[in-house]
Amino acid sequence: MDKKFDDLNIHQKMEHLIKDLVEKEIRFRDALREFEKIYIEIAAKKYKGNMTKMARALGIHRNTLHNRAKTLKIKKLK
Repeated sequence: MDKKFDDLNIHQKMEHLIKDLVEKEIRFRDALREFEKIYIEIAAKKYKGNMTKMARALGIHRNTLHNRAKTLKIKKLK
């Protein structure tokens, strides 16, 4: 019997998601782009768009974060 989703660790949760993506034949590049976009958007909400705090929490340089948001066409970082 499967554990409840909330009881799974991050690796197990991602395995479920990735199995679904593979089953639906989502292209690797598209899956990565969508993951990255959602990851940055959620961080933006948590840190109210403060790029410095977001970058520190994500472990990347602020300029890198800015460039990734621009590349991913994330307009609002709040």
